[in-house]
Amino acid sequence: MSSQNDNGGRGGPWGGGTKPGADLEDFIRQAQDGLKQFMPGGNPRGLLIFVGLALVALGAWTAYYTVPSDSVAVVQRFGKYLKDVPPGLHFKIPLGVDTATIVPVKRQLKQEFGFTTPGAADPFQSPRPQEATRETQMVTGDLNAALVEWVIQYRISDPVKFLFEVREPSETLRYVSESVMREVVGDRTVDEVITIGRQEIESEALNKMQALSTKYAMGISIDQVQLKNINPPEPVQESFNEVNQAQQEKEKLINEARRDYNKVIPLAEGEKDQRIREADGYRLKRINEAEGDVARFGALLTEYNKAPEVTRRRIYVETLQDVMPGLRSKIIVDEQTRSILPLLNLGSPQGERP
Repeated sequence: MSSQNDNGGRGGPWGGGTKPGADLEDFIRQAQDGLKQFMPGGNPRGLLIFVGLALVALGAWTAYYTVPSDSVAVVQRFGKYLKDVPPGLHFKIPLGVDTATIVPVKRQLKQEFGFTTPGAADPFQSPRPQEATRETQMVTGDLNAALVEWVIQYRISDPVKFLFEVREPSETLRYVSESVMREVVGDRTVDEVITIGRQEIESEALNKMQALSTKYAMGISIDQVQLKNINPPEPVQESFNEVNQAQQEKEKLINEARRDYNKVIPLAEGEKDQRIREADGYRLKRINEAEGDVARFGALLTEYNKAPEVTRRRIYVETLQDVMPGLRSKIIVDEQTRSILPLLNLGSPQGERP
């Protein structure tokens, strides 16, 4: 298990915790030298009083510390883990007996790969200048080269594991992230990496990074992996830009075709359904009319069988009742007459001839 100084390295993401001050022997020696300048006689009693007051002041100065609201403090006693302390004002045994390391467990941290954000406080957030270009150079599954820039966002989920289980956890996380990203990119073609496979790469890289972080007991929870710029190498960048433009034009034409499809097809489907319903209605109408005619004919046949002469005359009269109102001119001719002159015009108004 590493001590607090082992995690100092290039500085942690929390910006450092409270420190006991200068080495005690150096402090006493400097105090003695300064006191001799003002006490030529070198009175040992005065020197002891001065040293005692200095120790009391130093102890009071190192006995309290404040934990921010987004952090916890990991307290060690003689280098051994003692407890976690919540936010607020707290006290500890001074003079280096207890040490408190501030860990920002509620703050979202990030690491950048291939680019640098100016003014970053965490030295592990951005790559070293000599490594920025190397991190982005990757080989895809079809043996093409691509320059990949990405960023990960993470939180410290377990401050004890973060401080003591892995030496330099932030730097280890950089190595894990780079290794996983090279593996994920190496499983895909350059077209997938640059164009359509970004979301799938982000999701798979996030799962694998979190799995490795858990396996190594780093005390880190990775929230997001986001690809930034993915470019081909300079010699072939112009050709890849043309491919991207062609891909965008293809997507545009597909979207336009889908728009026309959605405009025409639903209208045709509606007309089809309407005509089908009309045909079904006409079919039902004709069937019902035919069944009604059959039933009426059957009833009429029954009555005809009972009284043929009466039924025949009744049918004749009813037929005339239906036909006669629709005729404009009505001419009644005696069947026994032999001349065309004796006729009776019943349909024309007075004075009008048919």
